[in-house]
Amino acid sequence: MNQKLKKIRQIFIALILIAAVKGFSSCEKYSFSPPAVDQKQTWHFQADIQPIFNGICITCHNGKTQFPDLRSGKSYASLKSGGYITLPGETSKLYHQMTTNSAHIPRSTDTQKLEVLYWINQGALNN
Repeated sequence: MNQKLKKIRQIFIALILIAAVKGFSSCEKYSFSPPAVDQKQTWHFQADIQPIFNGICITCHNGKTQFPDLRSGKSYASLKSGGYITLPGETSKLYHQMTTNSAHIPRSTDTQKLEVLYWINQGALNN
C-alpha cells in the first residue's frame, strides 16, 4: 500500500509541475502595443494640444487654483512663463507631470501624452 501511495504522489507532483511550466510559458509578459502617433506630423497648439487641455486639464488648471492656467487663450503664455516647456520634450515639466505625477497619469491617454511630447520636440510653437 505504501508503494501505491508513493506512486500516486509522484504522479500528482509531476502533473503539478507540468501544469506550472505550461502556465508560465503560455503567458505573455507584456501585451502593450504603443499607440500609432506619427511624430513627423506637424503638431499645432490650437488644433491638437489645447483640445487636450480643454478636455482633461482645465477642471483643475482653470486659473483659480492650480498653476499653470490651461484655459484657452491663456495656456500657452502660462506654460511658457512657468517654464513648463523645455527641450528635449522628455525632460520638460509639462511632459514630466503628464507621465510621472500620479494625479495626472490616468487623466490623459498614451496618445495624448505622445502628441504633447512631439509638439514640444517640434519647438512648442503657438500655432
